[in-house]
Amino acid sequence: MTQSLNRIAAMTARYYYILRSSWLRLLEIVYWPAMQMLVWGFLYTYLYQSKSAMASTAGLLLGAVLLWDVLFRGQLGFTFTFLEEIWSRNLANLMMSPLQPFELAASLMLMSLIRLVIGTLPVTLLTLLLFGFNVYAMGPGLIAFFLNLMLTSWAIGLVVAGLVIRQGLGAESLAYSIMIVLLPLCCVYYPVEALPAWLHPVAWSLTPTYVFEGMRAVLLDGTFRTDLMIECLALNAVYLGVGFATFVALLQSARHKGGLLTMGE
Repeated sequence: MTQSLNRIAAMTARYYYILRSSWLRLLEIVYWPAMQMLVWGFLYTYLYQSKSAMASTAGLLLGAVLLWDVLFRGQLGFTFTFLEEIWSRNLANLMMSPLQPFELAASLMLMSLIRLVIGTLPVTLLTLLLFGFNVYAMGPGLIAFFLNLMLTSWAIGLVVAGLVIRQGLGAESLAYSIMIVLLPLCCVYYPVEALPAWLHPVAWSLTPTYVFEGMRAVLLDGTFRTDLMIECLALNAVYLGVGFATFVALLQSARHKGGLLTMGE
């Protein structure tokens, strides 16, 4: 167990040193969330100051943007860190070392969390200073939202990483596009009732739906939906298990086909 933890710590430290070595990498982590928040923040200000019927939805909009960015950036942080192993043609070396798949996955999860904190914390403070919207006012519920969104992003990241290992860089575009496919069904900016009735079961099968419904309950009614968070956590446990099993299965398939040695070519 000690050796396993040491390998996880070593891989996480390696990824952190790579990130720290380039100020452009750090800037990119903060740049995109900040630009998105500025755009939506100005819209929030306009709606809040106007006398239109949409003024009451301004806070919901900005809260949804912040939480969606946690999900989106969590998945990107996981997948991009893994893709750097592909781009540098280092994956085969890692797989010939004592490093186990779950240790690689754990280090990618930790690095995803580090990248997310670096990118998200300044944006939340910027939102508070410029627009007066305090996401931390959601209270302890924010921790549950953050945890569930991170677990979902890791489950998706594991599947994407497995597909890249098995299919090569032809599947690289999934790192950018897979979350956009889920966006309309996760009910980020609107309640589940806004979807057609036949899509309701699909929406409730996706864990982010529970988080955004819970966010609306906190901001509109001031109530924290514990039932939604428990159901979401249970679903995330299933999806994370399925994601890791898929990652290992695709990794074994790539080993059998000899794809690890030609990865990145």
